[in-house]
Amino acid sequence: MRPFRLAVPVVAAAVPLLAWPVAAQAAPFALAPVLTDNVVLQRGKPVPLRGMGEPGSVVHASLDDGALPDATVAADGTWQIALPAQAAGGGHRLRFATSTGQQTQLANVAFGDVFLCSGQSNMEFTLRHATNADVVIAGSANPDLRLFNVPKQSSLTPQPQFGAGVAWAPAGPASTPDFSAVCYFMGASLQATRKVPVGLIAASWGGSIIEDWMSPAAVRQAGGHDDDLELLALRRRDPAAAEQAWGKQLHAFFARTAGKGAARSADVGKLWEDWGDPAYARFDGTATYTATVRLSAQQARAARALRLGVVDDIDQTLVNGVAVGAGVGWNTQRHYMLPAGSLHAGTNTITVNVLDTGSGGGLHGDSLPALELAEGSIPIAGWQVVQGMPLARAGKIPMPPWIAASGLTTLYNGMIAPLGDIPLAGIAWYQGESNAGDAAGYRGLLRALIADWRSCFATRPFGIVQIAGYGPLVAGPTDAFWPQIREAQREVAASDPDAGLAVAIDVGDPDDIHPTRKKPVGQRLAQALAGKPVAALPVVLREGNDQVRLRFNRPLRVIGDAVPIGFELCDAAGHCRFAPAKLDAPDTVAIPVRTGDVTLRYLWADSPVVNLFDADGSPLSPFTMPIP
Repeated sequence: MRPFRLAVPVVAAAVPLLAWPVAAQAAPFALAPVLTDNVVLQRGKPVPLRGMGEPGSVVHASLDDGALPDATVAADGTWQIALPAQAAGGGHRLRFATSTGQQTQLANVAFGDVFLCSGQSNMEFTLRHATNADVVIAGSANPDLRLFNVPKQSSLTPQPQFGAGVAWAPAGPASTPDFSAVCYFMGASLQATRKVPVGLIAASWGGSIIEDWMSPAAVRQAGGHDDDLELLALRRRDPAAAEQAWGKQLHAFFARTAGKGAARSADVGKLWEDWGDPAYARFDGTATYTATVRLSAQQARAARALRLGVVDDIDQTLVNGVAVGAGVGWNTQRHYMLPAGSLHAGTNTITVNVLDTGSGGGLHGDSLPALELAEGSIPIAGWQVVQGMPLARAGKIPMPPWIAASGLTTLYNGMIAPLGDIPLAGIAWYQGESNAGDAAGYRGLLRALIADWRSCFATRPFGIVQIAGYGPLVAGPTDAFWPQIREAQREVAASDPDAGLAVAIDVGDPDDIHPTRKKPVGQRLAQALAGKPVAALPVVLREGNDQVRLRFNRPLRVIGDAVPIGFELCDAAGHCRFAPAKLDAPDTVAIPVRTGDVTLRYLWADSPVVNLFDADGSPLSPFTMPIP
């Protein structure tokens, strides 16, 4: 995965879930930022209307010609009016006036079903880039489908406002191109089925991990992040001390994962996957680059900074054994200022410890490494590299928890908290690629996020997109990260009666982590939020010692062949083989087994080939299960 990383300070704060943030002082009269013209408010539920005003003043409100209860602005500048539950419909007007003479109104208010769509880049992926975008956009006008884009913002604390101006907009060629494609297709399907106004709120950030979307309370409740939460608190008190503490963690990580093999020359103009070396062709993990530069005493005194180029994804850089900088970001130029005395006359050693978390990796770029002097620069050549530990064995990566999209709570604070506590009809979640290295931990985090957001938004339905196929096509059974994260998503959805799974395994692209076929994903999300289950784990019926029958909960069909593919059988040692299978009844697959087979897997690859679907054209979910 190649997410964009931006270093932004973040601090954990113990606040109620999505409580309207307290103002430091009274503000001019204003509505909550989610309340604009064209807003869709949840039908059938009381809706809190909130805002800011002069303490002690009175706020009067009305819906059309009907007066609502007054509110007195509290000492902290906040006010709230409870809007009673309303039936679905549009064309309403909300008016507000204060005892201090201020007035405002909202036009074209609708009551219907409101959904939040969130996640990482595949949810952020806009309609203008989706398959058949021109035709879809041209036909997207729908006054009963309304869109609200949440601007990107990470923050130290929960924010009352978004990071830029926001407004609800009816769907149409002017508003849909830059809206989430998955969310749009989901909403269009829901609106066509329900025949009521539908409001869609899109809040996503490419490359983000799930922990960054959780409230501080939810992260602490999930467990396992106490040290990072303490580091966030230190960041609030003393940013320099927090940076130093993180640097110590990073140094220990690289020391533990460093390689002890032979060095080879490194082409720092290329990603290591492009070297033509089989050892690096598909390598994700750590490596240590070293180079030496010989300086005169005058040059050593004149050195000001070290320019490395791009490091993919994380680095810690040392000069003569002393750390001078560290960075996170797959496409970020590394430029580190050098403290006085870092260099000396004679031979100096530059060490760059690198961690690649997926796809391309290493020290690379058109801007080759160099020392910047007070005047001019000295190139650093002759780089050597030693391969370290693969990502699969490296353990927890010490990310700085204040980094936007890679930290804890930063996106909750900046993008979810400003929504307040508006009630919703449901939530759609498309994320997991950036947590694929820890499927076991992801189960607990996803459950914690679901509980967190359900409490925030007074809703139960939660749709989970199971991540699509991506990665090299393989000829035989393999172990990989992505099947494990898909299984975690499937298990969470299956264990929750109000959660649904949108299977996307068939719409992926082996060469592109951002497949453009978003319409099936959105439509399956709509089905998941409507409570339509996907094909459940089969009931396994053993017939003697040489065959099992898998009975599914719905009729199936094989596409493009006479037999279904993708089933594997594994023994207790983890040795797996593809298993011949046949559809011998509409809902039953028969598979021959051998003595010693203990596990059945289906579509257990990063990018499997899929040919088994249900009658609606949805694929079976990948899964693994024991054989009774």
